This record gives sequence, C-alpha cells and structure tokens, in this order.
Amino acid sequence: WKRVLWKKVLWKGIHSVEGGEMDKKKKRLIRDYIYMIIGSLLISIASKNIYDPAGLIIGGVSGISIILRHLFGLPLWLSNTVINIPLFGLGYITKGWKFIARTIFATMLCSLILYLLPDYTLIPADDLFLASVIGAILMGIGCGLVFAASSTTGGTDLMAAIIQTKFKHISIAKLLQFCDGAVVLWGLQLFGVTKACYAIVSVYVFTKLCDSFIDGMHFAKAVTIISSKGEEISQWIMQELDRGVTGISAKGMYTRQGITMLYCVLSPREVTRVKDQVYSMDDKAFFIISDVREVHGEGFINQNED
Repeated sequence: WKRVLWKKVLWKGIHSVEGGEMDKKKKRLIRDYIYMIIGSLLISIASKNIYDPAGLIIGGVSGISIILRHLFGLPLWLSNTVINIPLFGLGYITKGWKFIARTIFATMLCSLILYLLPDYTLIPADDLFLASVIGAILMGIGCGLVFAASSTTGGTDLMAAIIQTKFKHISIAKLLQFCDGAVVLWGLQLFGVTKACYAIVSVYVFTKLCDSFIDGMHFAKAVTIISSKGEEISQWIMQELDRGVTGISAKGMYTRQGITMLYCVLSPREVTRVKDQVYSMDDKAFFIISDVREVHGEGFINQNED
C-alpha cells in the first residue's frame, strides 16, 4: 500500500506541474492576443484618423495605403489587405507558421478596424507638428505591443522581421525605420517637403517608442560602490532595502591595495536612500550610477512574467 500511495503522490505532482505549465502558456497566449488587439486598434486610429487627414506618410503599408487612397481613391482597409497577401507566403517560409498566423490575425484585424472606424479627424489637419507627434505615439505603442506578442501588422513590419532573420544584430525597429524611409521619400513627391519633414519627425519618435517596448520598459539603476566601508554598506543595503549585493575583488592601481567593490541593482526611488547612507558612512566613497533597461531575477521581473 505504501508503494501505491507513493505512485499516487508522484503522479499527482507530475500532473500539477504540467497543469501549471499549461496555465502559464494559456496566460501568455491570452496576453499576446490582447496586445495584438490593442496594438492593432492604436495603429488603425493613427493611420486613419491622424495621418491620413494630415497627409503625413510615415512609411509602412499604412503610408502606402494613404498614398494609394490619394492617387486612386482606394480605401485604406482594402490596400492594407491586398499589399500584405504576397508577404504572408514569404513570411511563412522564413519565420514559420506560428509567427505568420499571428501576423495574419493582426493584419486582418487592422483591416477590419480600418473598415469600421469612422472618417473622423482627431487632430486638426493644419497642425502638422501635433499630428506627427501624437500619431507617432499611438503608432509606436501599437507596433510595440504587436511586436511584443511575437507578431507584426504585415507590410514593412513583416518585411523588417523577415530581413532580421539574416541581420540579427539589427533591431526590428531600426530595419523598420529604413523601410519606412523609402515610403516617406515616395510621399515626398506627392505631399511636398514640409509634410515629409514632419513625417521624418514622426518616424523618429515612433522608432524610439517601438524600441523601448521591444527592449523592455522595466527600468532600474545599477550601482557600483568602491569604499573602505564596503562590509557595513552591503549589510545596510541587504537589511534595509532587502536587495542583493555582489562583492567583486578589485585592486586600486594607484594605491596597489585590494578592496571589495560592491555592485547592486536598485529601483530608481531606492538610489537616493543608498547615496545618502553611503556618504554618511564614508564621505570619500566612489559611487557610480548607470541606467539599466530591464532586469530579470528576484525582486524584479520573474521568468513567469517575461
């Protein structure tokens, strides 16, 4: 009976672990599709209700669709759909079905939202600066959310993702900037130099926001402390802030003396407390603070939240 009991306990434990992994996958899947829905909505609003009325071409299929609408009267949703069809096949070959399935979902969703959105101008068409900035914010956040869900909205987004399979050292946002630049040059001939210049401003803001979403928005501060009171400082940080500290053996090349260099990662609001405490213990301490884009580990981002 003991053997049977152990088998039941072990079997239950295995299934509970598998169930936990399934729950995590389901949560990630739900999160990804929420990202794609919100991202597609923001991209569509920026394209139809801000960029199109202002005549701003920032690139991408949205920019091409705006050009085609002004030249031939084609609706945005139709151009967005037709242009992406040949790219889906190329994306399937280079990125696989899982990636392209999400891209098809996001692209078709964008086309549907563009079809349903009313022809309403959110920003006055003559306020080009405001239109370029607000449009870039919505577009950057939208594309960032879609990219974070391992998808694209098709067009130059998909083209950039395909190109990155060959040039992995270049971020998608940078490749997207290059592709969009070509579309902006096309728009220059149709809408003039002034609007093209505002479009360049919009592309820059959009790229920065998109990069931030892809690289991570969980900012922190990395602190390096060189002090003769390293033991006391590390104990204070661990006890008062509940943060881990790493001691690195170092040697001063001028004094030729060994010393323990402290390294820790803190939230921005904790840095001021540490600075005050360090200088109260050792007013000659050498203190370095640097920005950290994203931190994984205990006290910051857990693996399950990634």
